[in-house]
Amino acid sequence: MTNSHKSARKLMLALAVSLAVIVAYSANSVAHFQMVLPSDDLIEEGESNVIQLQLIFTHPAEASHTMDMAKPATFGVYHKEKAHDLTGALQEFEFRGARAWRTEYTARGAGDFVFYLAPAPYYEAMEDAYITQYAKVVVNSAGFPTDWDAELGLEAEIVPLAKPYGLWTGNVFQGIVKYKGQPVPFAEIEVERLNAGAFTDFVGLGQSYPSDAHITQVIKADGNGVFTFGIPKAGWWGFAALMEGDSYEGKYQEVGAVIWIKVYDME
Repeated sequence: MTNSHKSARKLMLALAVSLAVIVAYSANSVAHFQMVLPSDDLIEEGESNVIQLQLIFTHPAEASHTMDMAKPATFGVYHKEKAHDLTGALQEFEFRGARAWRTEYTARGAGDFVFYLAPAPYYEAMEDAYITQYAKVVVNSAGFPTDWDAELGLEAEIVPLAKPYGLWTGNVFQGIVKYKGQPVPFAEIEVERLNAGAFTDFVGLGQSYPSDAHITQVIKADGNGVFTFGIPKAGWWGFAALMEGDSYEGKYQEVGAVIWIKVYDME
């Protein structure tokens, strides 16, 4: 074999390896989800009203790679038309080798407690771009609905059109995707189920999939930014609407609007 042929073979091999890495990485990169998960989604009479919350940036369905989270720009709770900043109460901890954040909150009174997160932009080196996912979850106390459909004015936000708690398997969940307060026509939404027996243990259930295509469900909103999803199984489900945001530090920024819901089987 001539030197030129050897050089060409080495180049082709290097390109093949690079392509394999890119393809493998791309398959995982679509599954980034910002989690805001509470220790309880429904506070019933006689139960503790102290809620533990964990903020983790990870791949929830695959129970795999966790991204390093800088301290959030804002974390708070919205209750009875009032917002309360909880950013100062966040404590850093390590989750699966990456920085994450947690705190606890005492839910006083009945109604909905909407926890919301505006994270610091996350730099994805492989894509040379930033990812910023604004996330929400609703915890209800005593069964009284108050604020579950409130629009909080986040840069990117999913406003639920169906109450995001007290859901049965087989229910339909609907929401409207908004960016800077305006509906996003035909927004793409990724949907994943948390692969865990508890949100603190990602390897709890050992969830398996018949193919890679089943890991992340992908749906689209209609022309008014409204999406619909039929829920097939109990557990935590995350919805991440992804869109192009303003550039950040001169680089492309993917902006996401995320909401988490908990679903139960009917006995």
